[in-house]
Amino acid sequence: MSTTPHTPAAPTDSAALHEEAVESLRALTGRADARFHPGQFEAIQALVAERRRVLVVQRTGWGKSAVYFLSALLQRRRGAGPALIISPLIALMRDQVAAARRAGVRAEAISSANPTEWRDIEEGLAADGIDVLLVSPERLVNPRFREEQLPRLVDRCGLLVIDEAHCISDWGHDFRPDYRRLRDLVAELGSGVPVLATTATANSRVVADVAEQLGTGGADGEVLTLRGSLTRESLRLGSMSLADDRQRLDYLVRQLDSFEGSGIIYALTVSAAEDLASLLDRPGRRVRAYTGRTDPEERAELEQALKDNEVKALAATSALGMGFDKPDLGFVIHLGATSSPVAYYQQVGRAGRATDRADVLLLPGKEDRAIWEYFATASMPTQESASQVLTALTESGAPLSTPALEARVDVRRSALELLLKVLAVDGAVQNVKGGWVSTGAPWHYDAERYETVARARRDEQQAMLEYEALSGGPEQCRMMFLARQLDDETAVPCGRCDVCAGPDHEPRDAE
Repeated sequence: MSTTPHTPAAPTDSAALHEEAVESLRALTGRADARFHPGQFEAIQALVAERRRVLVVQRTGWGKSAVYFLSALLQRRRGAGPALIISPLIALMRDQVAAARRAGVRAEAISSANPTEWRDIEEGLAADGIDVLLVSPERLVNPRFREEQLPRLVDRCGLLVIDEAHCISDWGHDFRPDYRRLRDLVAELGSGVPVLATTATANSRVVADVAEQLGTGGADGEVLTLRGSLTRESLRLGSMSLADDRQRLDYLVRQLDSFEGSGIIYALTVSAAEDLASLLDRPGRRVRAYTGRTDPEERAELEQALKDNEVKALAATSALGMGFDKPDLGFVIHLGATSSPVAYYQQVGRAGRATDRADVLLLPGKEDRAIWEYFATASMPTQESASQVLTALTESGAPLSTPALEARVDVRRSALELLLKVLAVDGAVQNVKGGWVSTGAPWHYDAERYETVARARRDEQQAMLEYEALSGGPEQCRMMFLARQLDDETAVPCGRCDVCAGPDHEPRDAE
């Protein structure tokens, strides 16, 4: 399939566009019988024919990436510039680039994993030889990219895609400050450039927040929201409360082989994931650790090993999450609960995307709430830490690298990195060549806002405890509970979870 830009007459009706889109879908999937899922063509039509701003909220496995790849391809055929896709994870970029290339779409990615390729990619963009460019939101604050590449991309952009769009909202379970910069990027594009935002994990409050930001700079400020059912028919959800950590680990040692296929075992901390991998790994049953400490090359190798079923499981932190695509992933186990049902739904959604059944098991721990509080505190900037950072930057008289700044303030590295991103989005600091500088712009600590977000986080933690305690019959269905946490009122009892089917529906009981 050729993607060389040309400008044929645009389809004059929906039927003609649908025919062209279906042909492209079949090339993308390699299946002659491929058909659109409900809502997919509606999104493509809104982007290509109407150049609208569209928010798609659909379950994992629905085919959100097909919508933006096909929309980008159809736009290119009509003479539009390349599509810019904001993607949060390197693993997700790798999968998306590979899928696009299989269909003949000229796709490239710029990330921390491929700096040696950046110059060739830049030359490809200049020569109009790239149809789709994937970048991380962090690239948007990189001085060189922001000054040299971004203005040219904005001028030529034929389609902007914001994947995992819940990261835009500080109400979202995985808010990333760098995503807030996308509001400015959307505004710069002008009303003639279609914008697509996609997510599988957004409740009504997050949807409204994201839609408001997408509407910035649009022709009429209106955003088309396409929302589908978020229930997953293949997942069998369960939760098992054991007396202590020793019993939970003993259960996994004895029962891991009884879980079909290969899967992911999530832990709440890096050390827990590494210790778990050491405990479970044995000849004939490989288990490896995958965390934020794992270097990019090893991450790629581990992801491929899991996809090829060369390991029984990866013991992982949330570093392995959004976008990892193994359609036949057989199970997801959590050694310790996530701090919110929405985050839990996102992680268990890796399983059973192309299988009739996948097992999902939660093994909560007594230490979970203390870990939740630790991470919640670390992710919320304080007025004292912000004042220290701004004072240090003002007094330095020259750019400071993050390590140099860390030596001057009483703020841990991870919290400092997050704080700098928040301050940068608010315009108080700027990342320039050589490090960080203060812009001198006035900055106000919004205590009310942060307290409101903190209160929402506490409510989410309470909801997670309620999920763990569910019992009593189908009206307490686990899948229905998760879906309704995402404000999906269409959810009904699944008939498969340990609450619906009874405590004996899984044979893997703790002894």
